[in-house]
Amino acid sequence: MRNNYIVNINILPVAALVLLGLAACQRKPAQTHATGHAQTPDSSITALTQPVNARVIATIPVIKATSGTRIHTAEVSGVITYDTRRQTSIASRVGGRIERLLVKYNYQPVSKGQLIMEIYSPDLAAAQRELLLVAKQDGPLLSAARQRLQLLGMQPAQIDQVLKTGRILYRIPVYSNANGYILEQSSAAVPTATAPVAAAPAGDGMSSMGGGGSAPTAATPAAPANTPVMLREGQYVNAGQSLFTIYQADNLVAEFSFPSTLASKIKTQQRLLLYPVHDKNAMQPGTIGLIEPVYRNGQNFMLARVYLGAHPFRAGQLLTASIPLVYHEGWWLPAKAVYRSGNQSLVFRKTGGAFTPVAVTTGATVAGMVQVTSNIAGWEVASNAAYLVDSESFIKTNP
Repeated sequence: MRNNYIVNINILPVAALVLLGLAACQRKPAQTHATGHAQTPDSSITALTQPVNARVIATIPVIKATSGTRIHTAEVSGVITYDTRRQTSIASRVGGRIERLLVKYNYQPVSKGQLIMEIYSPDLAAAQRELLLVAKQDGPLLSAARQRLQLLGMQPAQIDQVLKTGRILYRIPVYSNANGYILEQSSAAVPTATAPVAAAPAGDGMSSMGGGGSAPTAATPAAPANTPVMLREGQYVNAGQSLFTIYQADNLVAEFSFPSTLASKIKTQQRLLLYPVHDKNAMQPGTIGLIEPVYRNGQNFMLARVYLGAHPFRAGQLLTASIPLVYHEGWWLPAKAVYRSGNQSLVFRKTGGAFTPVAVTTGATVAGMVQVTSNIAGWEVASNAAYLVDSESFIKTNP
């Protein structure tokens, strides 16, 4: 009896260990199941937890881009100015002091043979004394002395007067050599178009944050200004110094500045219609004769010149030109569907029930439509991209 009792006592610890092991085995599958759910979340939850600068969930209407050839008539501003091919210069043939100046303003009209100024020159006085000395000797050097005075700017009649009276002329006159408008050489050569400036943002109030602004447009070119000349009586000039430029009034030029978005569409010999501002009844055709790239004030733009024949315009008159532009390539979206962030253009593409910002390459802006040169065929994009941007305008685009 004593031995049996001892055996039963030893069996109890063993049975307890077995029961504890079975309980542990039953709890392991439950722990593994819970751990599996934590490592494999639902895909729909993942889309909802992405930041708003990379994925936006909204019910905004979507649109698709259109393609095809578009013909648009662009209107640009211009100004009537002088033809730099038809100009002459007035220079001083002798060094001296300006005794009399008859030109007071730039772009003052002058006629051929009109007196411009009178210059006192010691060299001219010395050459006249030599002429009188040679004339007394009646030698072969008389013709050479006369020629020297003519090269210094004296007229043959004035030389004859010196020989007849024996009196020296201390002032040499300077005459206009053409009909036209006179401009001081130190001033700007010809008024040119100003650089294009960005137009005011259009559309909703959020456009000012970079998304709704329109493409750059050309500013109105500068007209000639009748500013006073800087030359003054009593000022000294050097021999051969160019003093004035005369632009002939019979040939004028219309200059138009095109922003960079339109520059690639214009070519020489392209036809356009031009007319004075607010007067379309005076419209007349023209042909682009010269296209010049210009970099000014940190901006690139194109300057187009139309050489006018018979015309009713006057120098300094402001013009408007209508020029047809043809676009063959690219896709077209409304301007509100394209968000501009600095130098980057973005659209919000709808994929998987949410909108994702994607960077695209844009071209011209025509009649409220933006040309997209990236391939966006079949894309569904937000109709107004500005409403999908957060308050800080931080956007993370897809690679």
